[in-house]
Amino acid sequence: MGSHLGTLDWLVIASYLAGMLLLAMYLGRGQRSRADYYLGGNGLPSWALATSVIATQCSTNSLLGAPAFVGFVAGGGMLWLQYELAVPLAMLALCALFIPIRRSGVISVYEYLELRLGRQCRLLASACFLLFRGVATGVTVYGVGSVVSLVTGLSYTSAVVILMGITIIYDVLGGMRAVVVSDVIQMLLLTAAVALALAWLYPSLVTHMDDLSQRTPALLNDWGLSGSNYGFWPMLFGGFFLYLAYYGCDQSQAQRLLCARDENATRKVLVLNGVLRFPLVLAYCLVGLGLAAYALDHSGFIASLPQTEAGKPNFNLVFPAFVAAEFAPGLAGLAIVGLFAAAMSSIDSALNSLSASTVEDFLSRSGQSSEQGMFLLSKLVTLCWGIFAVVFSFQVERIAPTVLEAINKVGSMANGPLLAMFAIALLMPGIGQRIALAGFALGLLVNLALWIWLPGVSWLWWNVTGLVAGLLPASLARVFSPRARSTLDLQLDPVPAPIVIVLLVSAVAILGIAIALGEQP
Repeated sequence: MGSHLGTLDWLVIASYLAGMLLLAMYLGRGQRSRADYYLGGNGLPSWALATSVIATQCSTNSLLGAPAFVGFVAGGGMLWLQYELAVPLAMLALCALFIPIRRSGVISVYEYLELRLGRQCRLLASACFLLFRGVATGVTVYGVGSVVSLVTGLSYTSAVVILMGITIIYDVLGGMRAVVVSDVIQMLLLTAAVALALAWLYPSLVTHMDDLSQRTPALLNDWGLSGSNYGFWPMLFGGFFLYLAYYGCDQSQAQRLLCARDENATRKVLVLNGVLRFPLVLAYCLVGLGLAAYALDHSGFIASLPQTEAGKPNFNLVFPAFVAAEFAPGLAGLAIVGLFAAAMSSIDSALNSLSASTVEDFLSRSGQSSEQGMFLLSKLVTLCWGIFAVVFSFQVERIAPTVLEAINKVGSMANGPLLAMFAIALLMPGIGQRIALAGFALGLLVNLALWIWLPGVSWLWWNVTGLVAGLLPASLARVFSPRARSTLDLQLDPVPAPIVIVLLVSAVAILGIAIALGEQP
């Protein structure tokens, strides 16, 4: 596919990457402290932070995975949209639950656990984040580097060096401000590339809509208890707690909420994410349908795709293959820049948040170093995490796919127990650290038991079972301990009515679109 990129395409790509470096140098000039580096000095507008969050979520994995799943994977189709059903509801809950964390003035979201429960809870939660996010970032670098290599014709090493070299430099120089501003630019480019692809594919999509009727249903009335991960109910209930944990308890996402100017701005970020994320994901899915229609018109398209190790077409590359084959010089470069942008937006925030958790939770001690020293250390740690991601990406091929799948599942096992720990810190801090840690361990054990003995249960339910099991020791303590009964500390501000209405309407609209698309038989 790389042979289709001409001089003008490479000029577009080089101009974009050079522009990112110059932008980071400009944005990093006034930084003097960790608050500047990790939180953008709390001066970033809500719309930019929301765009950054969406850009991170709708990254390369979604740009490649959604069209492949919707258009080509057996058993796929518009069921991908069910992932979005719980997003507005989770954002509504976070509009109330996250505000006390924002009000505490922390840089690492895990510091809130120490303030309310104890240092061991903070270190445990932060260590889990560093382990899983660090490994996931390395896997992302591997996946993106492989795709960029195939699309551009560069070697894998060259693709990773260019992609990560630019990303690490602008992350180190510009900090969170550069991450957010570049994410906004990257989202504009990505949206333009997707819109251009949709316009191109529209005639084929209209022509073959009847032929694609098996892929248009967006609902599957299944409880996810017998081997299916794509049922409506696990997507709704399990997805709700998954998004609560991800946006509220994962430093890579929560850090953008902490960057907001004030509590109202934090709520605006959540509302915008709850409303605007779905249209972009819907566009990804329509691109998938369009590419399936395009394949019906071009009989050799599927055969032209690179093959997997199993000798089958690599459907994850249908979008870049279409771009390389059909887009005119310059436009192909723009679309590939969109691919670069999606990759960089998912990696840059991960590196900054990994650095924030490392410095704030493990290296920072008041009085041991000047703020200037800690500021420079923050940049150094970001560089180190970038190097780790690059080095680990070269080892991914040597790790069995089952091991990578296990790593992802272990990460999913921890979402519910981690959410339970934050719930205890938020609502029942007087329960104490030991009971909170016991709940975390119990939640992990319950989910491990489900994984081993009930493999047919959708992993999305682990978010629910882990939360319930994680809260069980604290609940029992409140029932049987007279002292613990007085520990309830529910001090949440009411969510303004307009926010409630907007997010509920958004949730109903998503469900309505899914119903209109139909139910899978």
